[in-house]
Amino acid sequence: MSTLRILDCEQGSPEWFSARAGLPTASEFATILAKGRDGGASKTRRAYMMRLAGELLTGEIAETYTNGHMERGKALEPEARNLYAFQADVDPQQVGFVVNGSKGCSPDSLIGDRGALEIKTKLPALLIDCLLRDEFPAEHKAQCQGVLWVAEREWIDIAVYWPRLPLFVKRAHRDEAYIAGLSSAVDAFNDELAEMVERVRRYGIPAEAVAA
Repeated sequence: MSTLRILDCEQGSPEWFSARAGLPTASEFATILAKGRDGGASKTRRAYMMRLAGELLTGEIAETYTNGHMERGKALEPEARNLYAFQADVDPQQVGFVVNGSKGCSPDSLIGDRGALEIKTKLPALLIDCLLRDEFPAEHKAQCQGVLWVAEREWIDIAVYWPRLPLFVKRAHRDEAYIAGLSSAVDAFNDELAEMVERVRRYGIPAEAVAA
């Protein structure tokens, strides 16, 4: 039974941050899948888990890193969406946050009943590389397949944009085998997260009290 909910709020608003607090989201699925250098536990995965644990335990939203390139990307996103809409002859639906069980995502747009859109801005050299390779950027696979999984969509277009360069668009359909592996990884992550939260809640409680 689907537990899909689409929340109508502005991305980056207090309501948006509140909705995603403590939930693993598609933008961090690559972090959840990451392995350490020796094939063991990933430090970035553990850091992400502790960040979510802090949100669950305190009710406070953790500050996230941002830089000039990320801010520029946000500013350019409407231009990229409008160009994509014109070229694809579609009407992208902007949404705030999609929740489905104990996971979520923030698609840049939903397209009709089956599609989704992910917008990336890349500096000219990187966009030119995308255009010449003409393939779905592997570094965005976890996030985009994650959006298809969470939002229960069939396909997603990635649109890579930089002003005065051609818009790169490549479509990916659901990779069910990949999504199955992603689902297992996110389930394991959530189990570990719940255990971490419980350990912290019990911190300092005498052992006999815990046993009782």
